[in-house]
Amino acid sequence: MEQSYSKLKVYGILVLGLITFGFAPVLVKFATDYSALLLVTIRTVGAFLMLVPFYLYKKQSKQYDLKPVGNDSKWMVLAGIALGLHFTLWTSSLFYTSVASASVLVTIHPIMLIVAERILYKMKFPVTVWWGVFVAFGGSVLLGISDYNAEAIFENPLLGNSMAFAAAAIFAVYFLIGRKVRQNRSWLGYVFPVYGYAAATCVVILLVIEGVPESIDVRVLWVGLALSVGPQLMGHGSLNYAVKYVSATLLSTLILTEPVFATILAFFILDELPPVLSFIAIFVTLCGVMLTWKKKSISSDK
Repeated sequence: MEQSYSKLKVYGILVLGLITFGFAPVLVKFATDYSALLLVTIRTVGAFLMLVPFYLYKKQSKQYDLKPVGNDSKWMVLAGIALGLHFTLWTSSLFYTSVASASVLVTIHPIMLIVAERILYKMKFPVTVWWGVFVAFGGSVLLGISDYNAEAIFENPLLGNSMAFAAAAIFAVYFLIGRKVRQNRSWLGYVFPVYGYAAATCVVILLVIEGVPESIDVRVLWVGLALSVGPQLMGHGSLNYAVKYVSATLLSTLILTEPVFATILAFFILDELPPVLSFIAIFVTLCGVMLTWKKKSISSDK
């Protein structure tokens, strides 16, 4: 009974998180007239500050795991820097390419993770998982091809797609660190310091490249805070919760459903209709996700 409840809890948190992920690229499109670095800085700093009251409460009640285990502190610094770079590259990619391409290309990390988990952790996956990962990757490639002729609509699809690809690679590193450290720490004990380092990374990048902003428009502030609450705290937060119980590879393939929500929302909110090949690519990607999760495994909650 406890096992079923734990699975239901993990799945419920993941579903909520995946839905909020779909809003991320759409929200960013409302702020493309502003600095991408400023937007991502507001997002990460806002998410960190929103966690401060929970941290203080847990610390006062002695429920927060303050003492690091082994090299956890160093790993969390690296995870925070990786997350900050991931957000910077991904948000910037949306300034140059379509919602559909950016959303899918940034989520091709499963193919990176399944190889990493096989080599680093000697994990063995069913054949269906391998097939699913590569089919999903094929869908991502198809989406990139479908957007190739969009130069007249989007500023620089090639640059945007490259940024999204780099963001995916960095996210794979971030995810592998989370898989390791979350085994020893609570959700807040992991995300609070990691989000703090991510925010610091984005602040440094902003100051070095653009300097201190002279003013901050209300729109970019609200978009940044919306990204803090939804895609970061609820979206990435759900992944950081579930990575303790689910293989990073299986979990990452689930994120490939984001383009479905993002594309639907972009159509209704932004009137952005992708080419027909994009829909075929998304269908292929979803088939890959279903193959990957045909034999899933979640450990019991702790």
